Amino acid sequence: MQLVRQNEKNITKWCRVDVSRSGHDRGSGPHRPACVVLAALLVAAVGSGCASGSGGQVSDTEYRDRPPAGNPGANPEPNPGVTPGPNPAAGHPGGPGRRTGRGGAPDGAHENAKLAPAVRAALAKKWGLDRTPLIAPRPPAVKPRITTREGFEVKGGDDSLPPVFTTVPTKDRVVFLTMDDGSEKDPELLQMMDELDIPYSAFLSDYEVSDNYGYFGEAQRLGVTINNHTLNHPYLPGLSYDEQEREICHSQEIIEKKFGKRPTLFRPPYGNYNGDTLRIAQSCGIKAVPLWNAEAFPDHMEWREEDEDLHPGDIILTHFRGRDEWDGSMADLVRAVMKTVTDRGYAVARLEDYV
Repeated sequence: MQLVRQNEKNITKWCRVDVSRSGHDRGSGPHRPACVVLAALLVAAVGSGCASGSGGQVSDTEYRDRPPAGNPGANPEPNPGVTPGPNPAAGHPGGPGRRTGRGGAPDGAHENAKLAPAVRAALAKKWGLDRTPLIAPRPPAVKPRITTREGFEVKGGDDSLPPVFTTVPTKDRVVFLTMDDGSEKDPELLQMMDELDIPYSAFLSDYEVSDNYGYFGEAQRLGVTINNHTLNHPYLPGLSYDEQEREICHSQEIIEKKFGKRPTLFRPPYGNYNGDTLRIAQSCGIKAVPLWNAEAFPDHMEWREEDEDLHPGDIILTHFRGRDEWDGSMADLVRAVMKTVTDRGYAVARLEDYV
């Protein structure tokens, strides 16, 4: 995305027409059609080579060989801090990714807002989206107070327990995209979401991701927050206190070790939990338990509410799954969910900016 922005600046500079000489506004002169073509060509050219330094897709092997972010002790190199081989553009798979800014949000969280509409439209067309995604507003200076949704309370619970919710209280026309489990590790997803600048949050189960932590380390470098979804995806209310504690708290430890940061968000498998679940989660650092108000598939949406519609602050659930598990790729899934979100007048925002 950074490379797209730099070249877009060059195109914009070339396209400008001096008002004092032509009497036209900038960008409205005779070169404007050519500018749109150049923008589209730029996106195609960048997209063909930004998956890795060599211009191709990044393989699972390449991900495994790369140390996870935030964990300098993992897979140490002979010279710490030096990564062998080419250094692709930051913000793209294989590169150093976006720098983290204030509040943990990537500096590039609103990169697409800085691109010309023609470039954003070309990126959307490149990835097969029907419409250009809407840009989310800046996150709130003060995060909203979140409480447990009515009917989702636990017996003997109190306000001190992590809140369980399906929608973030906000008037912004934003929704939040979350992905669970981790069985599918599709390099195309990383490139697509980075170029389109669509934020999402990962809730990982260790048994699904332990064969390739590096893939999710790459996602983290591109701005994805890694959250807790237990070790083995069990039905938690059916486990003893000690068994639940291992599933939740040991997952916390593994994520912190592999990705350098202890999660504060936890999603219980299947959305099932009891009082022990929340008390255990709280004891090992969990602050909130986001569930979901809609679930996305490559060919349809499923809804919690009777109106079968999106609402400001709704959380959308989907999964890291591919053609082996459902009829479509991760890219197909993103195209489908973004059609629903954009057609209904919403932008995708970063969940961690509001929670």
